[in-house]
Amino acid sequence: MKRFAAVVSYDGTDFFGFQNQPEMRTVQGTFEDALERIHKYRIVTQGAGRTDTGVHGYGQVIAFDSNLDHLSAKIMCDALNANLPADIYVRRVHEVESNFSPRFAAKKRIYHYYILNSNDPDIFRRRYVWWFPYRLDIEAMRKAADQLTGEHDFSAFKTGRDDRNPIRTISSIRIIRYPSHLILIRVEGVSFLKRMVRNIVGTLVKVGTGAIQEDKVREFLLSQDRSNLPSSAPPQGLVFYKVIFDEFET
Repeated sequence: MKRFAAVVSYDGTDFFGFQNQPEMRTVQGTFEDALERIHKYRIVTQGAGRTDTGVHGYGQVIAFDSNLDHLSAKIMCDALNANLPADIYVRRVHEVESNFSPRFAAKKRIYHYYILNSNDPDIFRRRYVWWFPYRLDIEAMRKAADQLTGEHDFSAFKTGRDDRNPIRTISSIRIIRYPSHLILIRVEGVSFLKRMVRNIVGTLVKVGTGAIQEDKVREFLLSQDRSNLPSSAPPQGLVFYKVIFDEFET
């Protein structure tokens, strides 16, 4: 028996999130369908993180066991891509130890959020950016982001039921404006609460418009109350970009 870890990209537009849901098209379910066609039996997989409906993946990592010991990682990669739809692509496959868990072995997770800050929408990128036609003060957003780095109780920045420990550590938030009217918000940390990154982006954008003062973000953290925050950023701008492991490079 071999264990593999696949580095997977997907366009999340037409999926009801990553995790298996009955009667719903999900990334995990579609990936397991491909594995079943290859192995002729159902295989349970493990992902490095969950993504919501409409959220994309570039460096999601999915681990699974295989009884096809004669298949190399490269051949398994090719076999998966031959059985997956056009909106999922396996970038590479690694052979890993039998106890490897992408959820627990992850040392860092990196998310990218893309904002198209232009007067006119780009219909060809509408599935992958948040079109925001109003002026944004990047320096104010950066100062607000600094208040979110480090270890904090992020209860105010989660949405819905999430019973996990709300103490999380954000190691870095970078905000970069590109000449093409594109703004990238890169958030790095070990793990995140439900919709935490989108809530962070939604708050930073409000700071960028001047609707919220940058020092207000600290009050949001201390309140531990989601109702104090602005609305979440929409899902289509978010990409689960990369997971860092000791075992291999994604």
